[in-house]
Amino acid sequence: MRNRLIGLALALALFVADQAYKGYILHDLGMQLGQSIELLPIFNYTLTHNYGVSLGMFTATSDTMRWGLVAFTGLIAVVVTVWLMRERKLADIVPLALILGGALGNIKDRYDYGYVVDFLDLHFGEFRPFLIFNLADAAITIGVLIILARSLLIREKAPDSPADTVPDRQFES
Repeated sequence: MRNRLIGLALALALFVADQAYKGYILHDLGMQLGQSIELLPIFNYTLTHNYGVSLGMFTATSDTMRWGLVAFTGLIAVVVTVWLMRERKLADIVPLALILGGALGNIKDRYDYGYVVDFLDLHFGEFRPFLIFNLADAAITIGVLIILARSLLIREKAPDSPADTVPDRQFES
């Protein structure tokens, strides 16, 4: 249970950090849509509104679609929460917590504003390896990549079958 509580605490901390960061951008900096502030030669704050989900797909063009996305992403958050609560190893729980915390942050945006607030803009000249994103998006992406890496690279040894543990007497003299 301890690892699950750590996972839930991580998800909550990520949600709070995401919302605080977005509050800083919107209220403290008072950024307007499309406004950009250069922080580094390769990194800006550029405020955008994402009416869709991952990579701007499934854009909500009506209130019905907006609330459908809230419901759909809420369902995903419930599934991730159930999955997190079934896991025992912290290494399996942490990526789920990242996904859950990020999903909750983006769900709250869509609920409050009708869109997700994105503002992190990594670029190399005109080349942008990512769309403009937020802390929640980064956490979701990292969580998914960890799950994929663990599922592809880490193989748990299967327990020996009972036939493997019985001595083979056929070749004994």
